[in-house]
Amino acid sequence: MADTDDDRGTPAPLPRISIVTPSFNQARFLDHTLRSVLDQNYPNLEYVVIDGGSTDGSLDIIKRHAPRLAYWVSEPDRGHGHALNKGFQRTTGEIMAWLNSDDLYFPWTLQTVAEIFSAHPDIAWLTAQSGAIFDSEGRIVSADRNFKNKYDYLLGRYSVQQESTFWRRSLWEAAGGTINEDYTLMVDGELWTRFFLKAPLYHAARLLGGFRRWGDNRSVLHRAQCDADMKRCAEVMRCSSDAQTLSNLAILQRFNKIKPGIRRQIARRILHRLKPSLKTETAYDVVLYRDQSWRRSKYPSLI
Repeated sequence: MADTDDDRGTPAPLPRISIVTPSFNQARFLDHTLRSVLDQNYPNLEYVVIDGGSTDGSLDIIKRHAPRLAYWVSEPDRGHGHALNKGFQRTTGEIMAWLNSDDLYFPWTLQTVAEIFSAHPDIAWLTAQSGAIFDSEGRIVSADRNFKNKYDYLLGRYSVQQESTFWRRSLWEAAGGTINEDYTLMVDGELWTRFFLKAPLYHAARLLGGFRRWGDNRSVLHRAQCDADMKRCAEVMRCSSDAQTLSNLAILQRFNKIKPGIRRQIARRILHRLKPSLKTETAYDVVLYRDQSWRRSKYPSLI
């Protein structure tokens, strides 16, 4: 039964979801991106578009959708992080996210996210169990399962799909309430490191968004810089972690040095050492999910 806000059975209002789309000269994909958000007709959407002064026809596309936008602007900015900060400063929603101007949501994404956050007030942020990859025409080419927690990031396993990730404003504010503009590429990965220090990441058992791979993606063209950015912010995260987290990390680092063929023989003993200080569903997968014969979906997950 749906939650109600009074004794007469009136459905509780859906939470306001604030989405920001930063864009610069992406007319080729921009309309498809905007429609993937707006055509869901989510009743409590606050959609903001921040364009960096495009000259390729993007402005005409934005103006066409302007009546359904909460705010938009087209003017030069200092880059991706600055555009996002400008956008989020214009938002008020309880749930937040951003969608880059060449990426896509699925038709059910906003309703699904609203239902999860409404039903589970303890969840501060979530992503999809599987992140979709689209080709240049917007067709799905893959959707691989991908679970992550703070230990993955501390161990150098960076890949929480930004297009599928949503969070509460309370977490955003607790983590600083801003995008770190010192990072030119991995502003999402840097933000996730701050989120991981505040709350566990949950995984929804449904596709929520997807990354469009079309050849000129910055994260593809500048892979080395992305990796360098992530190593840098992971080190900041490690320096900000508590003593128990660092102790657990040391155990996991030692485990990872063991040859895969004998890991299974000692995994339960290592898990036993971790259990007193880690939730079972987290510890089990941190230790074992790389070994396919021991894979289990013990991460927090939702349908």
